[in-house]
Formats: sequence, C-alpha cells, structure tokens
Amino acid sequence: MALKFCNIAYAVTFIAFFLCAHLSAQEVEKVRWISFEELEDSLAVKPKKVFIDFYTDWCTYCRKMDKVVFTNPEVTKVLNESYYAVRFDAETDSTVSFGGREFINDQIEKSRTPLHQIAQFLALREGKFVAPTLVFLDKEFNITSRYFTYMDSKKLLRALE
Repeated sequence: MALKFCNIAYAVTFIAFFLCAHLSAQEVEKVRWISFEELEDSLAVKPKKVFIDFYTDWCTYCRKMDKVVFTNPEVTKVLNESYYAVRFDAETDSTVSFGGREFINDQIEKSRTPLHQIAQFLALREGKFVAPTLVFLDKEFNITSRYFTYMDSKKLLRALE
C-alpha cells in the first residue's frame, strides 16, 4: 500500500512540475515580428523606430540569436515597446510590396546564395551580404545604424537604447 502511494505521489509531483514549467514557458513574451507589408501599415498609423533582422537559414549565428538573444526578456521588452521588429530571410523567393514598389529575389536562378532585393537595398556592406545583419531605422525610415555580426543580449540592448 505504501509503495502504491509513493508511485501516485511521484506521478502527481511530476505532472505538477511539468504543468508549471509549461505554463511559465508560455508566459514568456516573444518578440512581435511583423512583415514589411505590416510595417508599412503600422508606420502609417503610428510612426515608430524600426529594427530589421536579416537572416538566412544556413546561418548558425542567426539561429543562435533567435534562440538566445531574441528570447531574452529585456531584449523582447525593448523591441516590443520601442520598435517595429521585422525578421526577414535575406534569401527568400517571396515578393514583398513596400513603399509602392514590389521587391523580388531576382537572383534565384543565378546564384547559390540568392539575395532578395530588400536585403540588397538595406543590408549590404561593401557590396556583400553578411548574416546576421541588423538594421536600425528612425521613425522616418532612415537608417541610423547597421551591424553585420552576431550581437549578444548586452550588445543589442546597448544598440537599442
């Protein structure tokens, strides 16, 4: 009888721990990423600074930023409160409408690492793309700074100030 009670108590404890861990994970606020189309609408309604994370699927540091930096509660809070945050795959084949223009990836057939026109326009350094590239813009959509490297939470928070 005592053994059966211990197994039940163990099971209840395990379930309670699992539920608490699951609920606390859900409560963590995430960066509210928006698309360029949503950005255009948002800027028209309420001007705000803009943060753009240009990434690629093959970029190890991009994945690390996604898992470590963009889940940091302080980073999330600043991005969500003070910026419109856009996360954009620099090699996507999607057509993007922004500013009355259509942007495409015209390098799909020509390159192993085809770069989308938006990335060509906003995220090049000396004619080359480096992932991750982080672009900061003011309320009028003027570039204020660009970083062509992985940034940990502390560095990114300083840049966001």
